[in-house]
Amino acid sequence: MVAAPDNKPINPVGEWNHSHIVAKGNQIEHWLNGKKIVEIEYGSDDWKKRFQKSKYSKHEDFGNRAGPILLQDHLDEVWFKNIQIREL
Repeated sequence: MVAAPDNKPINPVGEWNHSHIVAKGNQIEHWLNGKKIVEIEYGSDDWKKRFQKSKYSKHEDFGNRAGPILLQDHLDEVWFKNIQIREL
């Protein structure tokens, strides 16, 4: 629900990017190639405002329970490898 900045550290075509998402308590962070690019607090006023404007607002339980994991492609070709999910 939070867009990554335009200057995100993305690798060139043909090289893999490494993404790491940490959800601990209400804090959610997205790391890309070793740099934190997005953070938001689940349930905050900012979260609620973004959620209401998002395509996910029709999913009442979105973000407040375990699974499922949603992988998006935004209409571009995309590949995923070595996906690991660990409880902290």
